[in-house]
Amino acid sequence: MTEQQTIWSVNETTSIQSYTLANFRTIPQIQQLSEEAKFEMEVVGNVLPFKTNNYVVEQLIDWNNIPKDPMFVLTFPQKGMLIPEHYEKMASVLRSGADKKEIQNTANKIRLQLNPHPAGQMELNIPQLKDGTKLFGMQHKYQETCLFFPSQSQTCHAYCSFCFRWPQFVGMDEMKFAMREGEQLVQYLKEHQEITDVLFTGGDPMIMKASMFSVYTDALLDAKLPNLKTIRIGTKAISYWPTEPIKEAIKRVRKTGAQIRTQSPLLTHINDDADLWAEMWQKQVSLGCIPYYMFVVRDTGAQHYFGVPLVKAEKIFRSAFKHVSGLARTVRGPSMSATPGKVHVLGISEINGQKVIALQLLQGRNPDWVGIPFFAKYDENAIWLDDLQPAFEEKFFFEG
Repeated sequence: MTEQQTIWSVNETTSIQSYTLANFRTIPQIQQLSEEAKFEMEVVGNVLPFKTNNYVVEQLIDWNNIPKDPMFVLTFPQKGMLIPEHYEKMASVLRSGADKKEIQNTANKIRLQLNPHPAGQMELNIPQLKDGTKLFGMQHKYQETCLFFPSQSQTCHAYCSFCFRWPQFVGMDEMKFAMREGEQLVQYLKEHQEITDVLFTGGDPMIMKASMFSVYTDALLDAKLPNLKTIRIGTKAISYWPTEPIKEAIKRVRKTGAQIRTQSPLLTHINDDADLWAEMWQKQVSLGCIPYYMFVVRDTGAQHYFGVPLVKAEKIFRSAFKHVSGLARTVRGPSMSATPGKVHVLGISEINGQKVIALQLLQGRNPDWVGIPFFAKYDENAIWLDDLQPAFEEKFFFEG
């Protein structure tokens, strides 16, 4: 362990300092980069959200391996995250010395072209109470599970550059999911007895102080809802501390009786390597965590930059999967959170002489769709469900 790591591990006075577009040029390591590289970050960071912190900068990035270092790509804006047309449009505005309003207007026009709410989130998933009140801080897509977006958790310790929830962080209120009233959540659960799981998400709910978070969880517990079986928290807080502190954090979480299940997207430029995934799953199991999902990059934001073709994703998954023990084979994937549900790429097969991609739904907007195998034409370039064509029918069965 380095001296700096020791400081972060034991010195309680060490605090997190955030970096955004407003102050990222003050980072000593960034000052060593070319002016062109810093300008590229500003161009992309004015469209897609950017926030990191001093722990990431000091401990997690290998500054001798820039720009290829995976943690650098994960946390700092990269030029390729915008298609050339969008990049040049924003770069031109910045070079012109435009005011904040014009920069914001240009950014918003670009953002609306990036499919900010994929998979029918705004059209199909917004629940409402029986009195007609729409709950814009919730999502109810799958029968047993609803998502809740506490208004106080709509940020993170650091933003991931691939984030599919990027509209939460760019200042466009009409694109946000957020909700203050825990009472409405309780009322909705009372009206929908089929819901067994509530998933707190964001942003990152663990950005909240415990006293604030308990306002929401206590409301659920005090309601004594007979249908509610599981409270889930979607957080990446501990994943940003991959040294000694994470081990202690995991121990403390597990002592409460909570389980930790792990998931991650498969990303070009960051983790598209089977050996890395196998090592990660094995390490997670050794720490008492349960490997859960390998996701495919969603069709929003910088998907073109981070996306991995489904055929390649399946190969990476299978190669990693076969090198771990049964304890790590709880993981499922590659999986797409698409409009009909969580689509699982089962593998590549051949039927009647035709090469096909075999798939099934692990979760479905209609629960009757779950577990039904279906087949798509083999396509080495497809990176999302919408890129696939049915192998034997005119439409996939869930398309009606």
